Amino acid sequence: MFTFAHCLIFMKRGIYILLVSILFISCSDFQKTLKSEDTAAKFEMANELYDAGKWNKSYKLLDQILQQYRGKPQAEKLTFMHAMCSYQLKDYYIASFHFDKFTDIYPQSEKEGQAAFLAAKGYYFNSPVYSKDQKETIEAIEKLQLFVNGHPNSEYLSEANELVKELDFKLEKKAFEIGKQYNKIGGYTGDYNASIKSFNNFLLEFPGASLSSEAYYYRFDSAYNLAVLSVDYLKEQRLKDAMGYYNSLKKTFPNSEHMEAASLMNEELQQQLNTFTTKS
Repeated sequence: MFTFAHCLIFMKRGIYILLVSILFISCSDFQKTLKSEDTAAKFEMANELYDAGKWNKSYKLLDQILQQYRGKPQAEKLTFMHAMCSYQLKDYYIASFHFDKFTDIYPQSEKEGQAAFLAAKGYYFNSPVYSKDQKETIEAIEKLQLFVNGHPNSEYLSEANELVKELDFKLEKKAFEIGKQYNKIGGYTGDYNASIKSFNNFLLEFPGASLSSEAYYYRFDSAYNLAVLSVDYLKEQRLKDAMGYYNSLKKTFPNSEHMEAASLMNEELQQQLNTFTTKS
């Protein structure tokens, strides 16, 4: 007995077969066009695939015909599309290269600003986590800053500035963590010395940084441990140096969350320093 349920099953199968057939024909058409010598057909299909968000297929076609359109009216559009396909495919090294090339060739294009921004943003995406070497991060900041300076009225200006802030913080975080790592190692005065130097460099390199309060505290903490662990002939001066770092913390960040602990540490430093005064 042929029921309504059977009808639905056949309908679903029919739709599935139809979709598979369309997909097969579509793939077949793409492969046929890709292998053909018909530049115009490749141009048309590349545009259709691009508009449909089929970035990989569009890129393959564009890659074949781009050179053939050099110097022609269509070249500007195709060059931009070629770069955009790489960007959408998250191949940011290649995308930035192509967008940079676009801005060099077409500096008067209405797409120049967008291309310049996406080229710089591609460098942003290639920036690694803060714990790794930050060569790409520095390069990304430079590229974004060049964009900001060269496009002061761009619609992308706000986003570009936010990206620069994010990358700046990554450099700040890396520099901060170097000092903190030396502080955590502990147990050896050389590590505390290295920590103090690292935080001094950090505060010079990143004035007004969001991690400044933490840097002031950990610098003092390292100086405190350095003084406490010191041999007698170095201890008096190191106690005084540590108290100086405490005063800097108290003056600059009086409301630091570490202030209570720091005050207790400073009292201990003062008591130890008093023993040297008594001996004198």
